[in-house]
Amino acid sequence: MLGWLRGWFGRTRPHPTVPEATWRAVERRLPFLDFLPPADRLRLRAMALDFLVDKQFHGARGFQVTDEVMLGIALQACLPVLNIGLQAYRGWVGVVVYPGDFVIPRREMDEDGVVHEYDDEVLGEAWEGGPVLLSWFDEDEAPEGVNVVIHEFAHKLDMENGGVDGFPPLHAGMSRKAWAEAFSDAYERFCEQVDNGEETVLDPYGAEHPGEFFAVASETFFLDPHGLQDCFPAVYAQLAAYYRMDPAQRGQSG
Repeated sequence: MLGWLRGWFGRTRPHPTVPEATWRAVERRLPFLDFLPPADRLRLRAMALDFLVDKQFHGARGFQVTDEVMLGIALQACLPVLNIGLQAYRGWVGVVVYPGDFVIPRREMDEDGVVHEYDDEVLGEAWEGGPVLLSWFDEDEAPEGVNVVIHEFAHKLDMENGGVDGFPPLHAGMSRKAWAEAFSDAYERFCEQVDNGEETVLDPYGAEHPGEFFAVASETFFLDPHGLQDCFPAVYAQLAAYYRMDPAQRGQSG
C-alpha cells in the first residue's frame, strides 16, 4: 500500500477507505489511545484523514514516509485537538519526518554580545508559522516515555497566540488566573525536583522553559494521566479543561 495515501491526499475527496487491519496495525504502536471510547476512536480516525488532506509530508535524510507513518503521526497530532478542532492547526502545512534524531545548527548571542554557534541534537521542533519537524523511530528504538508528536503539536497550540510560553489561548469559561497559578506553582516545584536530581514523572526536559513544561505536561497527560494527576493535580485539571477530555477517567469532559 506504500504511497497509496500519498497519491490520494491533496488530489481529491472523499477520503479513501483505510482497511481496518491497517488502522489496527498503526494503533498497536499507540496504546495510549485505548482510553478513548469506540465512538471517539472513530472520530479520531476521521480527523486524522482530514489532517492528511490539509498537511504535506516530506521525508528528510532519505526517510521514506509510508502510509503507516503518515497515519501514525496524524492520529497522534489529532489526539490533542479531538475536542478542539483542526482549526487549531491552521496557517501552516508542512510536516518533515527524520529517521531518528537530527541536528539543527544554532546561533545565539549571550549577554556580553558574543555569538555562539553550535549543533543542537533534537527529536523534533515546531516553527511558528512554519513546519513541524519530527523524528521517527522503529518500535524497538523509540525513546521511552517520550512522545515527540504530541510534544511538538502542543507547541503549535501554544503558538496560536504568539510564541512559546506555556500559555495557549484558553477556551471560554477557563480562567487565565487559575491556569497561571497551576502552571507556575508546578513549574517551580518541578524545577526544584530536577535540580535536586529527584526522579520525576515528567521528562526533565520540561524544566528548560515554561513552554517546554507545557509540552512535556501535555505528553504526560496522554501517556501517563494518572501519574500527572497524582503529581500535579491542578495542572492535570487545567489540561483536562483545555483538551476537553479526561484520560484518567477513560471519558470525555464536555
